[in-house]
Amino acid sequence: MTPEPTSPKTLVCPTCGTRLSDTAARCPVCGTDLSPKSKTSMPTKKVEQSMQASRMPEVTLSLPIALGLLVLFLVVGATVVYVGLSAAKRVVVPTQVPTQTETPTASPSPTETLPPTFAPTATEQPPFEYTIALGDTCGGIAITFGVSVQSIIILNNLPAQCTNLVVGQKLKVPYPTPTALPVATNTFQPADATRAACEKVNVTVQENDTLSSIAANYAVPMQAIKDFNGLSTDNVFTGQTLTIPLCARAATPGPTPTATIPPPYPAPNLLLPGDGAAFTLANDVVTLQWASIGTLRDNETYQVTIEDVTAGQARRIVDFVADTKYIVPTSFRPKDTVAHVLRWWVTPVRQTGTDDQGQPIYTSAGATSDKRVFTWVGAAVDATPTP
Repeated sequence: MTPEPTSPKTLVCPTCGTRLSDTAARCPVCGTDLSPKSKTSMPTKKVEQSMQASRMPEVTLSLPIALGLLVLFLVVGATVVYVGLSAAKRVVVPTQVPTQTETPTASPSPTETLPPTFAPTATEQPPFEYTIALGDTCGGIAITFGVSVQSIIILNNLPAQCTNLVVGQKLKVPYPTPTALPVATNTFQPADATRAACEKVNVTVQENDTLSSIAANYAVPMQAIKDFNGLSTDNVFTGQTLTIPLCARAATPGPTPTATIPPPYPAPNLLLPGDGAAFTLANDVVTLQWASIGTLRDNETYQVTIEDVTAGQARRIVDFVADTKYIVPTSFRPKDTVAHVLRWWVTPVRQTGTDDQGQPIYTSAGATSDKRVFTWVGAAVDATPTP
């Protein structure tokens, strides 16, 4: 049996704990004196205590515990950072953006459709018959009745040349197209007409002039000058303009002065009947009317002229009235069944003398009015005999 080898004796440094040989006199690490004297003086228990105190504790952790501690450390760190940023007001709270709501589009309301308004239309007069006479042409008939040749050709289905007219042939002639009534013109009131017809002269008052001296110079009464100029007193002023009404001049002895002829009157404005009006058997009276041209003098009147232009007849009436209307005599009414076209116009005239038979002589005192036409049926159409 082999004896177990004996391990050499060792010595532990009481300062740093390094194992040394039992024979070492000094620790090569920390330099502690290891002589026997020192060994005997240091108790062994104390050396062991100092050696145990110098060792580090060892901690052994399993992997799941280590991961849990790491997660805990991260959570605690994040919480500390968040609290610090909140205290410094560095944390931005996200603002909730509202969702935009679409606005509903209003549907247009249906438009109410109004019923159409029908304008009244003029009732056309039926054409009247005209009997072709010797020498008649379409152009002459159209001029006589105030219509176009084309209207006669279309109404009677005639060729374009309109050359096959036969004496005794019945031809349809349309009524003339009525023309719009002219706008009535303003007429002077009697006082305004007299003032406008008065002969006047303007004078400027000179130094030392008086109203009486001006009236005596022009042989015009002072009151007439005052009334014409709207003066309330007899006082006049140098530089003042006065209008002297010479028409108020007093008559002077001697030869009778020539009367001042007033200016021509405007053309009378015809009122009724309208151009192209039609009168039937029911109309026994036809009244012509026109607008006044002003106050007529004693020797002035209206001359009314009416002529029958149907079938070339030379029937005419020339009459004189002081009123603004004239009733067509019943004797001038047509005697046959044809609708006769009658043309009329009015002229202001003035009597300038008398003829050898004592009849007054009239001359024109103004413009002649426009000419108008109307139709008049004189007798009923005979019934066609039954065979």
